[in-house]
Amino acid sequence: MKGVDKMGKILGAYLFPHPPIILEEIGKGEEKKANKTIEGVRALSRDIATKSPSTIILITPHGPLFRDAVSISIEETLKGDFGGFGHGDIILEFKNNIKLVKNIINNSLDEGIMVAEVDKSFAREYGVEAKLDHGALVPLYFVDKESKNYKLIHITYGLLSPKDLYKFGRAIEKSIVDLDEKVVIISSGDLSHKLSNEGPYSYSPYGKVFDEAIVNIIKSGSMEDIISFDLELAERAGECGLRSLMIMAGIVNKYKLKPEVLSYEGPFGVGYCTAKIDIDGTFSPKEPDLLQIIEERKRRKMDEIRKNESPYVKLARESLEYFIREKRPMNPLLDFSDELMNVKKGVFVTLNKDGMLRGCIGTIEPTEPSIGLEIMKNAVAAGTEDPRFDPVEEYELDDIIYSVDVLSAPEPIKSMEELDVEKYGVIVSLGYRRGLLLPNLEGIDTVEEQVSIALSKANIRPDEPYTMERFEVKRYN
Repeated sequence: MKGVDKMGKILGAYLFPHPPIILEEIGKGEEKKANKTIEGVRALSRDIATKSPSTIILITPHGPLFRDAVSISIEETLKGDFGGFGHGDIILEFKNNIKLVKNIINNSLDEGIMVAEVDKSFAREYGVEAKLDHGALVPLYFVDKESKNYKLIHITYGLLSPKDLYKFGRAIEKSIVDLDEKVVIISSGDLSHKLSNEGPYSYSPYGKVFDEAIVNIIKSGSMEDIISFDLELAERAGECGLRSLMIMAGIVNKYKLKPEVLSYEGPFGVGYCTAKIDIDGTFSPKEPDLLQIIEERKRRKMDEIRKNESPYVKLARESLEYFIREKRPMNPLLDFSDELMNVKKGVFVTLNKDGMLRGCIGTIEPTEPSIGLEIMKNAVAAGTEDPRFDPVEEYELDDIIYSVDVLSAPEPIKSMEELDVEKYGVIVSLGYRRGLLLPNLEGIDTVEEQVSIALSKANIRPDEPYTMERFEVKRYN
């Protein structure tokens, strides 16, 4: 008699918010303001119990976070508590599924996705926590009341491109199918933290727009819309759940999906959504590859950006592209406009890739005979000399979006009341130490945040006698 080949199976996927305040022990009555969310996570937990998974794979924003890698816990036992929220007595402990973890790591590396393998030794070396974070503990607190007999895999997403997060999800799906495992996926994440001034950040109108868009996408089960979501909008909304959903999209994309949003509400200025996605069979092999859809959407977007870029941005782009490809600076063009040719001003050139900063270098005051030459020099520097990043490589050039900020002359100010984060940039100075922050930056919503970041860049303490200047910019895209 021939044996029957065993194959792993994904039983379903879930979106859990993770505010510790919804625990009765921590909320002390305040949790009642999020009653819809509590009912939602309890319903999700009961649903997971009915599926009886052998393993739960949980993706969190709040574990060890890296710019260039995802993190996976590799300790035999995964443990955490709510000590950071005044309740070290609430302890959760799980067995890790080491066999599946190793399979995920190997398949991820085959896809070119870097993986940080987190144990206690790694945590000490990199100054991160090896224990379970609240992004994992809050969902598991509720799940654990309904289910006990499962192993856990603890993953922290990285600040990777949507394409790489999707590929990592595909690697997870392949790893599950290759082993005899019955798995559910938990994407842990809150939506916008800027729904009101009651939240952890200042109010932003983008918060509601982001939340409504994500809820509608989940309802439709449109995974390509998760992967191609506007990262600029997400940044302005101040969220922490999108990248968890991007990985989840990679895991479940080959399947027919039956999505259901159980609840959405925004108490405390933060958006909480509970949702489940049941698996309803697999697609035909003839279904289009989502990566191809993503790449086509991206190509059309970049074509539109290039077609409409200003002469300032075109000059910055061509200067960096020439330098990377030819290994030498581009000769100055002779057809500069009057301002580019004859006016001297400070200029900042900013590079973004996949919705994230890729480099930014600028001059507060002019160092070249014209704005045009200032742009050319700073564009090359932004791509090759920003100490926060590796130099731009040729394969990246088609994915980079540029902006150019031309600065007005700085003027001294006496207090923060003379600042406006959307209109004015700020310069803080103390002796030779100097820090600058441009205006109208994503995620910077208050003057206090703006000045605090500028002080940090200058290595100036807030209690030191620093001076401030403000300046306006004209931004070109």
